[in-house]
Amino acid sequence: MDRRRTWTVPLALLALVAAALGILVGAGGPARAADNGRWSVFPAPAGHGKASDRQYFYLEGDPGTVLKDKVSVSNLSSEPMTFRIYGADAYNTPRDGGFAVRGEQERQTGVGAWVAPAKDRLTVPPRTRADIPFTVTVPRDATPGDHPGALVALDTEVDKAKGSVAIGVRRAVGARIHLRVGGPALPALAVEDVGVGHGRPLLPGTGESTATLRYTLVNRGNVSLRPHVTLRAQGLFGRTLLQRTASRVPFELLPGQKVRLTERWAGAPRLDHVNVRVTATADRGRLRSGASASFLAVPWLAVGLLLAGLAGAGAWLVLRHRARHTAAGEEEAADTAGERDRGEEGEGEAGAVEAASGSGTA
Repeated sequence: MDRRRTWTVPLALLALVAAALGILVGAGGPARAADNGRWSVFPAPAGHGKASDRQYFYLEGDPGTVLKDKVSVSNLSSEPMTFRIYGADAYNTPRDGGFAVRGEQERQTGVGAWVAPAKDRLTVPPRTRADIPFTVTVPRDATPGDHPGALVALDTEVDKAKGSVAIGVRRAVGARIHLRVGGPALPALAVEDVGVGHGRPLLPGTGESTATLRYTLVNRGNVSLRPHVTLRAQGLFGRTLLQRTASRVPFELLPGQKVRLTERWAGAPRLDHVNVRVTATADRGRLRSGASASFLAVPWLAVGLLLAGLAGAGAWLVLRHRARHTAAGEEEAADTAGERDRGEEGEGEAGAVEAASGSGTA
C-alpha cells in the first residue's frame, strides 16, 4: 500500500504574525513522491527523465562521508510559488506513532542537521519542476544505524483560514530520507507499561462491558522496525477471552522512539479474573517482546447492592432474634413470678389450717 507524504504546518496568526507549530506525516504504507495537489517533492530522476522511480531517498555512508543527490520540487499550480527548502529529523508521534518531522525552527540533531541544499529559498514558475542538488555530510562521530528524516519544501505564503478568528495555515511537503550509517545494526524491541481500564454497565445486562488496553512500544535499537502486535486475554482456568492482532500499530517505529498505544476491547467479561498479554514481534519474528497485566472484572454496584441486601437481612434476623429472646425472657419471668405468688398463697393457707387445728385442740 502506497503512502502519501503530505505535511501540513498549522500557524496561529495574531496581528498577522505566523508561528510554525510543526509538521506531521500520516501513517500508512511505503513512501512515494509527496504531493498535496499544488506542489510535490520527490527524488530527482536520473539524467533528464521526466519521472523518478525512487520512492524516497535511500542513502548509505560511513562516518565522515559526504553524500550527494538532487531533490525535485514541482509547482503544479497556475501561479509562481516560493519555497523554503530545509532538512528535518523524523520521529514517531508519542500518542499514535505517526511519522512526523521537526519544524524549520526546531533543533535538528540528526540527518536534518547534516543536509545542506544548494538553495534554501526557491521560486518555481507555474507547471514547472526544479531540481536542487544537496549534500549530506555524515559526522565522523555519527552512530551506526538508521537516521530518518526528510527534505522539506515549505510554502512561504500563509493561507488564511475561513472564519472570524485570525488563524492561517502554512503548508509543507517533504520527501523522506532514509540514511543508514555504516556499522553494526542492533535491532531491539520492547513492550512496556501494559495496563487495562475496565468499563462496565452499572447493572449487569444493562449495557456493554468494555476494556481499554494500553501499552508502550519501544524501539531500543539503532534500526527502524515494522512491528506486529498481538493481544491475548485469558480468564480463570486459562479460558481464552481475546486473541487478535492489534490494529493501531505504527507502520514503522524509528530508532530510539517509543509510542503509547491503546486498543478497545468490546465484550470484555463482566465477572472474571483476567490476564492480558501484549506481544510484539519484528524482523520477521526474530525480535520478540511481551508484557502482561491483570485485572478483576466485577460488577461492583451489583455486588454492593447484594451486600447491602445481605446486611439488611442479617440486621433484621438479629433484631428478630433479640425480640424473640426478650419476649421469651419476659414470659419466663412472668411464669416465675406467678409460681412464686402461688407458693406464697399455699404457704398462707397451710398456716391458717395449722392455726385452726391448734385452736380446736385447746
